[in-house]
Amino acid sequence: MALALIVAPLAFALLAFLVPSERIRIWCVPGGAATHLGLVLWVLHRGEAGDPGAWLLLDPLGKLMLGFASVLFFICSIYVPGYLALRRDRPNRVFVSCLLLFHAMLTLITLSQHLGLMWVAIEATTLASAPLLYFNKTPRSLEATWKYLLVGSVGIALALLGTFFLAYAGLRAGHHPSLLLANLVRDARQLSPPWLHAAFIVLFVGYGTKMGLAPMHTWKPDAYGEAPGVVGALLAGGLTSAAFMAILRFYRICVAAEDGAFARSLMVTMGLLSMAVAGVFMARQRDFKRMLAYSSVEHMGILVLGIGLGGAGVFGSLLHMVNNGFAKGVLFLSAANIHRAFGSKVTNDVSGALQRVPVSGAMFLAGFFAITGSPPFGPFISEFTILNAAFSNGRYVVGGLFLLFLAVVFVGMGTTVLSVVFGKPRTVEGTGELANGFLTIAPMAACLSIVLLLGLYVPAPLDRLLREVAASFDSTQVVP
Repeated sequence: MALALIVAPLAFALLAFLVPSERIRIWCVPGGAATHLGLVLWVLHRGEAGDPGAWLLLDPLGKLMLGFASVLFFICSIYVPGYLALRRDRPNRVFVSCLLLFHAMLTLITLSQHLGLMWVAIEATTLASAPLLYFNKTPRSLEATWKYLLVGSVGIALALLGTFFLAYAGLRAGHHPSLLLANLVRDARQLSPPWLHAAFIVLFVGYGTKMGLAPMHTWKPDAYGEAPGVVGALLAGGLTSAAFMAILRFYRICVAAEDGAFARSLMVTMGLLSMAVAGVFMARQRDFKRMLAYSSVEHMGILVLGIGLGGAGVFGSLLHMVNNGFAKGVLFLSAANIHRAFGSKVTNDVSGALQRVPVSGAMFLAGFFAITGSPPFGPFISEFTILNAAFSNGRYVVGGLFLLFLAVVFVGMGTTVLSVVFGKPRTVEGTGELANGFLTIAPMAACLSIVLLLGLYVPAPLDRLLREVAASFDSTQVVP
C-alpha cells in the first residue's frame, strides 16, 4: 500500500505530461491530489503496521507528516486550475507534471525508513520544484531558480556527508554499517559519540539549509519572491516541513543514544538565531512576498526551538508545523491574488487591497494575525505551548528572547501588511481577475478555517497522533 501512495501522483504526473490539451491537463492536479488524499485517509484509518525493517514504512511521524502534506497539497491543488486558466500565456505541461512529481517525492520522504532513500527523495523534490520556480520565465525568476539549486545542492551534499558519518559511527563501534532507522535506533548506544556528534552537526546544517534556517536561508527570499503563490505555499508548508522531518529522524537517533542534550542545545541556538535574523530583515520590508520568506525563516526557527526545549515543547513544535503550513497557505495564495490584481508586489505600488480585492485583502490580513500567533488562531496555541515549555524548564532567558523576537516580527510584518491592505488603491496595471474566482478563493478559506479550528480545538485523532509522535522521541516527554 505504501507504493500506491507514491505511484498514484506519479501516474497523474505521467498522464498530465501526455495529455495534449492544456485546458484538460490542469485538472490532473486536483484529480491526483484527491486520489492521493483518499488513499492516505484509507491507510490512516486501517492503521496498517508494516515490517520495522522495511525501507518504506508509515511510522507515527510519517503518519503526521503524510496526512498534513496530503491535505495541504489537495487544498492548493484546487487553486491550480483557476490560476493556470488565467496564465494561458505560459505552457503548463512541465508545471503540472512537476507539481505532481513533487507531491510523489514528498510522499516518499514521509515513508522512507532508509536514510539514504530519504536523502534521494529530498533531492528529487528540489529537482522537481526548480521548474516551478522558473514558471514566469523572467530574469529574476531565473536567478532565483539558480540560487535555489546551488544553495540547495550545497545543503544536500552536506546532508549526504552527514549520512556517511552516521554510518561510519556504527562501523567504528564494530557494527555492520546500516542506514535503516530501526537499526540505528536499536544500536544507538553503541555508536561512536564523536562521529555521532559530527554526523548530527553536518546533517543539521545540510537539512537546515533545505528548511531555510538562518544563516542557510539565503535561497528563500528570491525563491519565494519569484515563485507563483501556490508554489510558495507548497515550499513553505511542504518542503521545509519534510526537511524538518528529516532532522527529527536523526534527532531520534541521538535521543536513543542518550545524547539528546547535545542536539537540543544546537537546536535552541539555531532556532533563536533564525528568529532574530527574520526579525531584522522583516523590518521595513517593502516586497510582501519576500516578507513571507522571512516569516518562513522565523517559523522554521520556532520549530527547532520547540524540539530543543524538550518536554511539552516537542508537542508544541509538531503542532506548530501543522499550523504554520496552513497559515502559509492563506498568506501565499492571498498574496498571489493581490500581486495579480496590482501587477506589483512592493508596497510603493500596492495599497488598499481591501478595496480592490476585498476577499484576498481580508484573507491576507487574517493570515498575518494567524501567523504571528494572535488568538484565536492555531499558532497562538502552539507558540504558547513552546513558551510554556521554556519557562517550565527554567529557560527564562530563552523564553524572554522568544517573546522579544515574536514582538519584533509582529511589528515588522504588521507594518508591511497594513500598508498593503489599507489605504487608497493606487493606479497600476493589473487584472484583478484572480480575486473573483471560486477556485482561487476557496483554498484560502479552507486553510484559514483549519488554522482557526486548531486554535479553538485540536481534533482527538490529531491530538493522539501528536502525543504519540512526541513520546517516540523521549519516553520522559511531558505532553500537555
